[in-house]
Amino acid sequence: IQNEESVILFLVVWTVTEITRYSFYTFNLLNHLPYFIKWARYNFFIVLYPAGVAGELLTIYAALPYVKKTGMFSLRLPNKYNVSFDYYYFLIIVMFSYIP
Repeated sequence: IQNEESVILFLVVWTVTEITRYSFYTFNLLNHLPYFIKWARYNFFIVLYPAGVAGELLTIYAALPYVKKTGMFSLRLPNKYNVSFDYYYFLIIVMFSYIP
């Protein structure tokens, strides 16, 4: 999954977000906040938020076949805990939880 373009998308978006955020904090602590940094802090999210969500959802979607095939992070019955957990369906629920 790490070779998917969606991973690059959300990594770039997260990086730009953090650079903007911490530049804002740093300049604010130095009592010298350039207008562009303040503007970027409060306006870049308009583009970065949807792009980050898209990157995350596309990455989860790309991982679904592998998770289903391998049973990754899933717990099947019977076991000593007497519980069952399917990571595949958990990821689908997580994807739908982005809607609200």
